[in-house]
Amino acid sequence: MILFGTIVNALLIIFGAFLGRILHNIPERMKETVMYGIGLTVAVIGIQMTFESSQILIVIISIVFGAVLGEWMNLDEKVNRLGGWIESKMPSKVSGSDIAQGFVTATLIFVVGSMAIIGAIDSGLRNDHDVLFMKGIIDGFTSVILSSTLGIGVVFAAVPVFLYQSIITLLSTQISRFVPDELLDFFISEMTATGGLMILAIGLNLIGLTKIRVANLIPGILVVGIVVTIVYTL
Repeated sequence: MILFGTIVNALLIIFGAFLGRILHNIPERMKETVMYGIGLTVAVIGIQMTFESSQILIVIISIVFGAVLGEWMNLDEKVNRLGGWIESKMPSKVSGSDIAQGFVTATLIFVVGSMAIIGAIDSGLRNDHDVLFMKGIIDGFTSVILSSTLGIGVVFAAVPVFLYQSIITLLSTQISRFVPDELLDFFISEMTATGGLMILAIGLNLIGLTKIRVANLIPGILVVGIVVTIVYTL
């Protein structure tokens, strides 16, 4: 089953999120320090991802035009509305947590990155799920930490992760027929770098240094694909 790796990845996120909620009853002072630690770690991961770029100008163009598109579509408000709707459907004893923040933060961390794409492609082309199994373990541990501080909203990140990786897996059987390996590698490296800046922004938000509307940067991933294709064909 080519979606087995993605299913395991999503289930580990859900398991980790619920485990994190069980462990959430820790002193506020400790929770605040842990949140700062998570923010610093996420920021460092984002910085490391940014160095994947071989042409930083592509990253700059993608972030700028992606931000313009995101602000025009007002994605951040729409995503937060979705989080608010989810929160309104939750039992009153958990509705006090910030569903939107947990959902958005976890989704971006779990979706953006080369492991999601490479793992999904391996599942589709070779029925090899090892990369997604490894990603699932990492995501599971991360969801424990995130849900213990950001709330139950983290569990809902399993849905976009499942949909995103499933689409790539199902399409990957056709990718090799139309997309050269060199172009695919080029896209993955620039997408990872662009996503790294978004992850860095999440880290800065978690620390409290900024209030960047990270969801409005998401269209930058689409811009990466367009720009990379243009550069490759020139």
